[in-house]
Amino acid sequence: MQNIIQRFSFDYDLETLKGDIFGGLTATVVGLPVALAFGVASGLGAIAGIYGAIAVGFFAAVFGGTKSQISGPTGPMAVAMAAVVTLAGPDNLGEAFGIVVLAGIIQILLGVLKIGRFVAYTPYSVISGFMSGIGVIIIILQILPFIGAEGVSGGPVGAIRAIPDAIQDINFGALAIAAATLAVGILWPEKLHRYFPSTLAALGIGTLLGVLWLTSAPVIGQVPSGLPSLHIPQISGDFLVKAVQPALIIALLGSIDSLLTSLIADSMTRTRHNANRELVGQGIGNTIAGFIGGLPGAGATLGTVVNLRAGGSTPVSGAIRAGILLTLVLGLGQYVQNIPLAALAGILLKVGWDIIDWRFITRIHRVQVEHLIVMVITMFLTVFLDLVTAVAIGLIAAGMATAKQLERLELDSVVSVPILDQVFFTGYKAAQSIDMFSARVGVIALRGSFTVSSSSRLITTISEDIREHEVVILDFTDTVFIDDSAALVVEQMIDVAITENTECILAGLGGVPETALRALNAIDKVPEEHIVDNLESAKIVALEMLGLETERES
Repeated sequence: MQNIIQRFSFDYDLETLKGDIFGGLTATVVGLPVALAFGVASGLGAIAGIYGAIAVGFFAAVFGGTKSQISGPTGPMAVAMAAVVTLAGPDNLGEAFGIVVLAGIIQILLGVLKIGRFVAYTPYSVISGFMSGIGVIIIILQILPFIGAEGVSGGPVGAIRAIPDAIQDINFGALAIAAATLAVGILWPEKLHRYFPSTLAALGIGTLLGVLWLTSAPVIGQVPSGLPSLHIPQISGDFLVKAVQPALIIALLGSIDSLLTSLIADSMTRTRHNANRELVGQGIGNTIAGFIGGLPGAGATLGTVVNLRAGGSTPVSGAIRAGILLTLVLGLGQYVQNIPLAALAGILLKVGWDIIDWRFITRIHRVQVEHLIVMVITMFLTVFLDLVTAVAIGLIAAGMATAKQLERLELDSVVSVPILDQVFFTGYKAAQSIDMFSARVGVIALRGSFTVSSSSRLITTISEDIREHEVVILDFTDTVFIDDSAALVVEQMIDVAITENTECILAGLGGVPETALRALNAIDKVPEEHIVDNLESAKIVALEMLGLETERES
């Protein structure tokens, strides 16, 4: 409760209220057609899109961590929910809504466990491939309603297979409506956007064409009005086993989608969102959406940007938007049922096109090959496999690409040099009697960070240097970080030294590197008297090992 109070404890005046009212109203006008379209595309129906916009929009605004964010149905969530509806079947929507409830609970847990901040570590190539894949899916799925054909199961692959047969039986009325709607969405003058958004104009023109002239085009059909009924999922062991995977998909998609939108809001407002609180708010919204038969949602980039540009700056704008939608729902059904499905297809085709990351694609010839491969793999798997697998494999591929780059950087930070004894022991009396060409001591300076990226190459590279000396000093003075893999490589270096009868000295060890090495017992084979504070102390130990005087020159 204290967090909620703090969330609304800002300087609020009449000017801020006016901005929030206008922002909420504008976001409603922009989001209404999209919510209807996503509801139909998901297989739950148009009203489910509105219910989802109300539930997620209100509770994410009140409990979330991004003050100016507008939440509701989005492309990724609609695509994921369409797969869930197909899996559950049209006669078992109660199970589908139960999955939505479970997804919301998972999101709340992700927020409570403070996992939200890790989304910021997702490489841009993975995000780009994922979002572009979502855009392609939306476009493919809308081709059939665009030409007046019925949707099919099987996702994008099923739609592609059905297109040749659908083309032979085109509904030209639907095609004309969809084309007109798409044209309005593309060509609507920019200066009119603020006063009358292109999505609403496209919906209006498409609906008028369908009602007045092209009446043969398929329409949404009867839509219930009034307050939603309560859907209580039947929880059982079998249900949980089947529901965990799709619920996890929806939860992860909603989390990624929302936090990416939060970053966009931050860049526009120069503020900083609370990622974990945002996940809790989104989770509460999706849980409620599941209970009232709504489409799950996330932070909506378009709605958020429109809200900010119209003056909305606090959670009040999101709450106002949800209130306006609730008012519309009470008497909206009779007006929505005559909207042509082709008009929604035209709107979604434009939405899908905008979701594709053209900023990345247009610079594809300048992108590093590794990042391009990651983007293409993620996009391909998103379209033709499933969303979570696409992101998971994309992250693995991105990690491997990053590791390759880190390997070079980390190995470049290693300095392994033989040093002439007379040079190394300058300032000590023993230097005067040493053979001028002898180099019995080698120093291996490990600078910066060392991780699994360079661990395999590190042992191969350094082992040869260790064999060439009677004494080897591992200098950790400038070492900042060592992970478990690199710590075990240090142990291997020590083992190589022991095998080759090379004495080993550790210098400058402390902080995180020492903690990592001692935690894994990696330096247990080195006597404590051979572990010294700095390189100067290491010289004295090396002199003793070589049987030389340790007295300094006067």
